[in-house]
Amino acid sequence: MSDRRSLVVIGGTAGIGLRVAQRAAARGDDVVISGRDADNAQRVAKDVGGTARGVGVDIARPAEVAERLAGIERVDHLVIAAIERDMNTAASYDVARATYLATLKLVGYTAVVHALLSRMSRDGAIVLYGGLAKDRPYPGSTTVSTVNGGVMGMVHTLAVELTPVRVNAIHPGIVGDSPFWSAKPPEVLEVYRSRTPTGRLATMDDVADATEFLLRNPSMNGHNLNVDGGWLLT
Repeated sequence: MSDRRSLVVIGGTAGIGLRVAQRAAARGDDVVISGRDADNAQRVAKDVGGTARGVGVDIARPAEVAERLAGIERVDHLVIAAIERDMNTAASYDVARATYLATLKLVGYTAVVHALLSRMSRDGAIVLYGGLAKDRPYPGSTTVSTVNGGVMGMVHTLAVELTPVRVNAIHPGIVGDSPFWSAKPPEVLEVYRSRTPTGRLATMDDVADATEFLLRNPSMNGHNLNVDGGWLLT
């Protein structure tokens, strides 16, 4: 992406979203990052450097999204990377936690798109973040697997609705250097690494690079891209 772009990263104060923002700022793009806490988002944006700025928005409160994002004037690229982890089984179902996660991803993601759509370039692109629990569920992933499956459907309908704006999704695997996974004991990560055909776990830069590919390639539209080193094959 050689041209200067305007990038908005929802959930850009930590983890992969932050890495996407850092790489874009280093290229000279105009970057806006969001987090639930406005002060923290502004602090992180200052560290990102360049023209980056931070805004506070909690997309689990979708009725407030449009107001919180009203100050963003132009969007070429939109990355919605905000996630919430949830261990929630059907046997011990926590309705409040399930409702929060479903609202954040299935309603909040769409509310962000709705709020920013009038300011998006005709050649703009959107990347949503899901996860591989959609394909490989585990005990406690009832809500996570369901909402990530919902992200797949959201990509398809938005790609049709928003034309010519393109919409794709990234579904990361085990991202070994992310804040969540890097805190795990080495032996836990080794179990996943040993099952990955590439012999290495995905990194945050791998996922950021894949995100940039989906943003810049004009023929990528309506796709759900797994970034997992082939882990799902084993």
